[in-house]
This record gives sequence, structure tokens and C-alpha cells, in this order.
Amino acid sequence: MRFRLLRRRLTISAPSMAIRSALPWPFRWALAALVLGFCAAIGLWAFELGKDLTGVDGGAKEELQRLRSEVVELRDERNKAQSILNTSGSLLTAEKAAQEKLVAQIKQLESENRALRDDLGFFEKLIPAGSNEGIAIRGLQAESINAGSQLKWQVLVIQPTKNAPEFSGKMEITISGLQGGLPGTGAGGKPWTLVAGGAAQALRVKQYSRVENVIDIPPQTVVKQISAKVTEGAATRAVQTLKL
Repeated sequence: MRFRLLRRRLTISAPSMAIRSALPWPFRWALAALVLGFCAAIGLWAFELGKDLTGVDGGAKEELQRLRSEVVELRDERNKAQSILNTSGSLLTAEKAAQEKLVAQIKQLESENRALRDDLGFFEKLIPAGSNEGIAIRGLQAESINAGSQLKWQVLVIQPTKNAPEFSGKMEITISGLQGGLPGTGAGGKPWTLVAGGAAQALRVKQYSRVENVIDIPPQTVVKQISAKVTEGAATRAVQTLKL
């Protein structure tokens, strides 16, 4: 009997046994909190030690804020300098354009001044010393252009007397030739006459006046001569004819 009880206790069929801790659960939580607090203290100590070893001090945030403020100030100064530079560039460009325009105007005025001096010298040579002659035609020119379909003419009218009063009259340009004859010569053609503008044109001359124009010539017409006549009222003051 005793042997059977001993065998039952020593084999698998022996009854189960539970081992219970005698420590209550509130003490278990307190112990766990104590361990966690100790670990946190060690971690904090390690973090502070790392800061000291790496040279990171407590004023890093203030230093970072100061650096950010300096960056903002430098950026504002950079933008102001860029704005001033852009404005200066625009002013320089405008000034350069104005200077180039002024130089071009000066060159044009110098060219016009030279032309006026040349005209003045030419007209002074045309005026005889001590001449009391009235209005006169000093130059009559004409040339055929555009294959003979047009005639370009030019007349120079002057008053040879210095400080003469202004002349007010009329000038008539008459063109004559042959029409319907042989091409190029007009031989066998009929007489043809044309008054420029259809009638005499008003003419006012203080010292000199250059008058020019272009006249259309009808087909199959050969121009033989051109005549310029200056009148004052019913009186003829000057006439000049040019053979072509």
C-alpha cells in the first residue's frame, strides 16, 4: 500500500502542485516603477554626459535663433542691393540710349549746317556785286525717269539783291514735245504741250527758293524742251528754257 502511494507521487499520474509567490501585486508594480525610474535616470545621465562630451551647451537654441535672424537680415540687405543694382542698370541703359540719340541729332544738325553753308556760298557766288537785278532764274534742270514715263524737273529762283523785299508772284512750268511719232525720236508726231499743275503756281521768294516736282508723261510722247516763267501780276519777271 505504501509502495503504491509512493509510486503515484513519483510518476506522471501524481497530482499537480502550484507554486505561488508570497509577494503581493502592488509591491510588484512599485518594484517595476523603481527599476524603470532607475533606467531613466541612467539614460538622462548618459544624455547629459554626451552633450558635455560633444560640446553642445544649453545656449544652442539661442545661438540658432540669432543665426536665423542674421540670415534674414542678410537676405533683406541682398534684396535691397539687387534692387538698387537693377535700378542703376535701367538708368544707365536709358542714359546710354538718350546719349546715342543726342549724338545722332548732333550729327544730323552738323550735316544740315554744312549743307546750308554750301548753299549760302553757292548763292552768294550767284549774286553779282552791286547788282540791282530783280527776281531771276539761275538754274533749270530736267531729266527723264522710269523709262520715259515721268519727267523730274527742278528750278532755282533767287533775288540777286541782298536784303531785297519778299517777292510774291507766280511761276509757270511748260513742257513741250512731240506725241504719236516714231518711238524714241517722236519724228512725224504732233506737237504736244503740258503746263505743270494745269496753271501757274504761287511763288514767294525772300532770298532764294528751290522748286521741284515729277510730272507723268503720256505714252508715245517725246519731251523736247521745258520752260520756266516767273510773273508778277501781268508782268513777266524771268524766263528760262532748257532743250532736252
